[in-house]
Amino acid sequence: MKKIALVAALAAVSASAFAQSTVTLYGRVNTTVESQKVANQDRKVVVANNSSRIGFKGTEDIGGGLKASFVLEHGFNADNGTASGAFWGRESSVQLSGGFGAVRLGNWTPGSYFATADYISMHNHDTGSSSDALYGGPFRSANKIAYFTPTVGGFNAEIAVAAGEGAPGVKRGVDLAANYVAGPVHLGAGYSKEGNNNQMAFRGLYEMGAVTLGAYFQRVDTNNVKRDIYRLAGMYAMGASEFHVNYGAADKTSLQAKESQFTLGYNYNLSKRTKVYGYYTSVDAKLANKAGDFSSLAAGVRHNF
Repeated sequence: MKKIALVAALAAVSASAFAQSTVTLYGRVNTTVESQKVANQDRKVVVANNSSRIGFKGTEDIGGGLKASFVLEHGFNADNGTASGAFWGRESSVQLSGGFGAVRLGNWTPGSYFATADYISMHNHDTGSSSDALYGGPFRSANKIAYFTPTVGGFNAEIAVAAGEGAPGVKRGVDLAANYVAGPVHLGAGYSKEGNNNQMAFRGLYEMGAVTLGAYFQRVDTNNVKRDIYRLAGMYAMGASEFHVNYGAADKTSLQAKESQFTLGYNYNLSKRTKVYGYYTSVDAKLANKAGDFSSLAAGVRHNF
């Protein structure tokens, strides 16, 4: 009887612990077959990875409206099975959240990027060879502390500071992001700075039934050399099909040539987690020797889990 009572007590404690905390395995495998041409080189066929990843995330309800959470995310190359960068390089963060918002420590993608360029990248979530080739600026992911406001009236913001930690050539960085949603209207802004380099961008997206239109404008300042960049994006959804078109351009500066990028894509959603897709993307650096030019005709499969 004592053993039965002990087992019952342990089961109760275990059930209570699991009721208050959860850990989830998640990820994405995203791979394409592409016909690529780089500058004046011969066209080649490649099997390419498109930001595949695997991760763990968990949340514990501490009580009193306070929650603790973590994210550990690893990027890997789905085309050959190797790691892409540091093992937990995509994200390694811990967070406390409540009615006040949230405080996060560690390494994660800057909010200024998610609030602007990524938000309108509707075709393939800004991954692979069709990703935005022009968006720029200082983007610090590591060694950060941030405050996230609660969402009030459709508005939320992220304020992050990255420590330089005394490393040679590494300056303290700051990253700011703001988002506002009111029905079909989605607005956002981002700003980041590190040393003499900074960038500021503004984004708008509007939903009109089957049609979604988005755009951003960015100004990048690299050692007092300014460059204006913009992108326009459109999506038309019809059943399981999505038709996408994107166009972006960046000004010529004393450091960089004028550039443009065009992408035409098609997605077919087999389910909420799986899609097949194809696209053509072209980057034109507008140089006589074709340096910096790139084009790809691709077909792929993306599965989220």
